[in-house]
Amino acid sequence: MSIISKEEFLDLAKFNNNICVSIFIPTTRAGKEVLEEKDSLHLKSQWITVKKQLSKQGIPDERIDVIGEPIVNLIDDKDFWRHQSDGLAVFASEGIMRKYTLPINFEAHTYISKEFYLKPLAPIFTGDGRFYLLELQIDKVALYEATRYSVGKVKIDDITPDRLEDRVGYDYEEKNRKHKTQKNNLGANPNGVSTQHGYDAANRDRKNEFLRFFRAVDKGLDTILNDENVPLVVACQDYLFPIYQEANTYKNLYDKCIPGNPQDYRSMFDLHEKAVEQLEPFFDQVKNEKIRQYHEQPRDKVISLVSDILPAIYEGKVDTLFLQNREDIFGTYDEKDLVVKTDDKHTEENTSLMDLAAKKVIEQGGSVFLLESAFMPEKESKMNALLRYNY
Repeated sequence: MSIISKEEFLDLAKFNNNICVSIFIPTTRAGKEVLEEKDSLHLKSQWITVKKQLSKQGIPDERIDVIGEPIVNLIDDKDFWRHQSDGLAVFASEGIMRKYTLPINFEAHTYISKEFYLKPLAPIFTGDGRFYLLELQIDKVALYEATRYSVGKVKIDDITPDRLEDRVGYDYEEKNRKHKTQKNNLGANPNGVSTQHGYDAANRDRKNEFLRFFRAVDKGLDTILNDENVPLVVACQDYLFPIYQEANTYKNLYDKCIPGNPQDYRSMFDLHEKAVEQLEPFFDQVKNEKIRQYHEQPRDKVISLVSDILPAIYEGKVDTLFLQNREDIFGTYDEKDLVVKTDDKHTEENTSLMDLAAKKVIEQGGSVFLLESAFMPEKESKMNALLRYNY
């Protein structure tokens, strides 16, 4: 999964040229749409739209072809389209083309200007919600370090047992087969009296084996997690999770597991997707806290007019920026005179002031949230800003 780093984001934010093309499309991870190559056809459709717009602007076909050549090559790359996430972002200009497969469900959108349009990427750098994901099976243990928008495997081979039989000291599968045979033979005695107590004892033995195994896993993970203060989410079969909870010593174990057999997931990216769904309330904490602060701060610590917000951002005063999702404000900003001019629509001479604001706040280490209109702190404005405490 080609997650964009903050350094790459800032490099794209600084890039300027007469023609910068930004394309966003939703994509699918698997299924009929992938087999029918609908995502590549969607990008092709968006590129045709861009070509028409560039032609209307009087850009020569030869120049359009230079910008579009890597996009056309991407459209024809069948292997690339078999490994998608929820959204694709493409940035192209003369001599540069960047593509990012991201777990963000973009709306289809194209933007042509003198700079790349990066506002849809803002959530990646705000409240990323770092956590650990533990894949726990009887014959496999794996740990992943993740954020809402990224996931990577952590090496634990040398600190935890990889499977139950490595910990309990005998062939677990062989003993399990004996338990099943025992169950079949203990249905009833010759007098018709049930003798299931032997099988219950076998079940208790199995639970104790699981517990010993999980305690060994927990002990190994403690060398990594002992100083951490982020959630640990476990992916395991439902019946195993209460046993792992008993073995666990990590203080931030998430109280719900990812249900089902981890073997049923095709990759760590599918497990990651389910973990993110499970942790949605955790991810919303930062956003909700910032909204609460906006409502509780004195009025001189919050602003909602774009004419005030842009100068405040460039003076380094803004802690958190709230932008209405799927909306935009076009115009120009004179940094020298601190003058904001807004226009009714996007032209070759203006820019997205929302995009400009988002880039600058992220560059300064602030937070940017894209919110639906109903959740904006001040709903009558498409931009709200919470100022830093020291201003």
